[in-house]
Amino acid sequence: MTEELVPVFIMGKRYDVPSSLTIMKAMEYAGYQLVRGVGCRGGFCGACATVYRLQGDDTLYFGLACQTVVQPNMYLTQIPFFPAQRAEYDISTLQPRPERLFSLYPELLRCLGCGTCTKACPQELDVKGYMAAAMRGDIARVADLSFDCIMCGLCAARCPVGEAQYNIAILCRRLYGRYLAPRSQHLEDRLAEIRAGQFNQALEELKSLSLDELKARYKARQIEPE
Repeated sequence: MTEELVPVFIMGKRYDVPSSLTIMKAMEYAGYQLVRGVGCRGGFCGACATVYRLQGDDTLYFGLACQTVVQPNMYLTQIPFFPAQRAEYDISTLQPRPERLFSLYPELLRCLGCGTCTKACPQELDVKGYMAAAMRGDIARVADLSFDCIMCGLCAARCPVGEAQYNIAILCRRLYGRYLAPRSQHLEDRLAEIRAGQFNQALEELKSLSLDELKARYKARQIEPE
């Protein structure tokens, strides 16, 4: 049975493509060779940010080309990179204080709370919420709410005051990870054991195994209980 074809408009030109394809696969079906704007193809890297409209609908939609399935009369364009301010800093010399956040990204304090960043997020993150936390100087809260950000840049593309929300968020996650997150003593102990060479012999043994032996060892491994 022949699959139904639907019309889509890529960069203004019409193509008829199978209705089951994602935007990315539809572009390749139409003959486009994707050199930029394509990465993991699994919805994790954020490289294939896409903006589209549907015929008769004045809403501007956002999605990832590798995850969003085509719809009839979809008008689309990709934004593989959006130019947004990225502050330069050395994380080892910063302190997790609100004033440092504001000095690196002063535009943060111009946030209008309009919510267009949240509407644009293909991951459906509460971008407005973590920007509000950033304005309060709550770095830990920003790190928590923005944990699943894939840095596609669509939030910044829609911000009326020119914020780079995703760059602000990753700074907060870095500050949290380096300075605020609870230290893991068992991890520190294991790193010390590795540096002392406690596992050198075991690693050498693994390196000497064949692929089949490695697979067998992996299947027989002890799995921690949930």
